[in-house]
Amino acid sequence: MEIIERYVYAVTQLLPPSQREDIAKELRGLIEDMLDERVQDGEITEKHVEEVLVELGEPRKLANKYRGMKRYLVGPELFDHYVMVLKIALISTSVVIGVSFIISIILDPPSILQSFISFIISLVTGLPMAFGWTTFAFAIIQFAGNTHLKRKELQPKRRWSPSDLPPVPHPKGRVKRGEAITGIIFYIICITVFVFSGDYLGVWLFDAGKFKEVIPFFNEEYYGYYVLFILLIFGFGMIKECLKMIYGRWTMKLVLFTLVVNIISIIGLLFIIAEPNIWNPNFMAQLVDSGLLTAHSETYTTIRSVWEQTTLWLLILFLFALVWDIADGFIRVRKGR
Repeated sequence: MEIIERYVYAVTQLLPPSQREDIAKELRGLIEDMLDERVQDGEITEKHVEEVLVELGEPRKLANKYRGMKRYLVGPELFDHYVMVLKIALISTSVVIGVSFIISIILDPPSILQSFISFIISLVTGLPMAFGWTTFAFAIIQFAGNTHLKRKELQPKRRWSPSDLPPVPHPKGRVKRGEAITGIIFYIICITVFVFSGDYLGVWLFDAGKFKEVIPFFNEEYYGYYVLFILLIFGFGMIKECLKMIYGRWTMKLVLFTLVVNIISIIGLLFIIAEPNIWNPNFMAQLVDSGLLTAHSETYTTIRSVWEQTTLWLLILFLFALVWDIADGFIRVRKGR
């Protein structure tokens, strides 16, 4: 019966992914045995099923019994997700820092000692930061979940009924794990690149096949200040992707959270672009001085036009991506019903 599958799904979604399949089989068997015992040789009706499910109790309470424990900084229902994201964060951070180290050696071999020192410093700084951000994200999710439960406990109690069970989501409304993991990796790489490899964000200059310097896109004087906003934007984006993986399906709550996160991201972006000092004010002059461009030439005019409109186009693309993220979630909620 569908109501049994809804109950099994509601219980197992609150358990670590590694346990869900086994406990689902065990729970189906338990329900079947309880029905056989109750009905004997008679016909199983919806009333019998409802009585058995009421006897088993509310899905969250039954899931707590399977876990055996209730409250943690990162609870058992989130722990497997937490470990997975933590591994992704640490590996992605290490890879980006390692690639940055290799690039620095290739571009400037005589400075290998300085590059190695920077590599060690970046690892010592970056890996704890990745660990901290991941733990902080899941602690927020855990806290929000516990707060929601406390509010429910304060509400007037009524007897739980199987009719309260949400339907098993349609495949079109589910969030694929690979999709969420890809998003998490994207945000972690962006954070790591902007924090630890910002020196390489620009136009690379070579002289006789040897690396000479980088003409930076960003204003180095103000770059450290704007990194805070960048961390805010990508950090909340990472929390959003973690929630997608945990929920496993699109719900209106997830869409609303996505809306809030994207609004925060838009506000952070507006703070960044409102101050033109974020961009290197001497970028065009440095291109001319390096010999890449000739002042007042047609190419110079074209590149200057593109450079001056960079902020506008980045804002448009970013806004489009955030709006589409919300719209896509809403559409998938509708399809998943």
